[in-house]
Amino acid sequence: MTTTRPIAPHTQTVTSVRHYTDRLFSFRVTRPQSLRFRSGEFVMIGLMEDNNKPLLRAYSIASPSWDDELEFYSIKVKDGPLTSKLKNIKIGDELIVRPKPVGTLVLDALLPAKRIYLIATGTGFAPFASLIRDPDLYERYDEVILCHTCRDLAELDYSKELVNSLPTDPLIGEFIGDKLTYYPTTTRENSINMGRITKLLVDGTLSKDLNLPPLNPETDRLMVCGSIDLNNDIKKICDAAGMNEGSNSSPSHFVVEKAFVG
Repeated sequence: MTTTRPIAPHTQTVTSVRHYTDRLFSFRVTRPQSLRFRSGEFVMIGLMEDNNKPLLRAYSIASPSWDDELEFYSIKVKDGPLTSKLKNIKIGDELIVRPKPVGTLVLDALLPAKRIYLIATGTGFAPFASLIRDPDLYERYDEVILCHTCRDLAELDYSKELVNSLPTDPLIGEFIGDKLTYYPTTTRENSINMGRITKLLVDGTLSKDLNLPPLNPETDRLMVCGSIDLNNDIKKICDAAGMNEGSNSSPSHFVVEKAFVG
């Protein structure tokens, strides 16, 4: 007697897959009709295991809230329960997407200001890939400083290609103008901007390179998505600058995505 694996609820179809390095890839899937989200939020996605139970992890949505599809940006973990399987997905495969978005990296969690820093390491760039394609970001801020730190130059390809495509994007280009500044850094391979972004913030290199004043709670806001070390270091920097952590219920000066570690 042949048994068939039951179809998981909330399944969507993979529409594209692109591998950037042996550690990084992105993919797009169909969007559930019921899914409404704010740029910067995440959802639970995953695959069915051999025991017919869903294996799910939190993934930030990299596509903007107006996109017809959902885009995700992922690391490949050699022995990762999910990513070791997810890295093999192909166009036409089915993926579980739970349509209940949550997250702290939303514009409503911050008070109005002149300038916003979006600070990411590795695949922590994903929620900012969504936010920098949201017209609301440029309506709220005069300056958007996008900082992405990776080990090697090739690991910056996803963010670099996206940023370079925005000025000519028919839907978002006119909103951006000269408001978006991209500041990529590497920690291992030599590049124009070397070092951890936290060090470059503290020693004044970032401010000098971009001709910006020191962090000021009156004019600056921050969003952070990366490793636990990055999150903790940025919190200390914000505390020293007199900034308070915000939330959906109590907007303030900076927010950190607690669900992401990588």
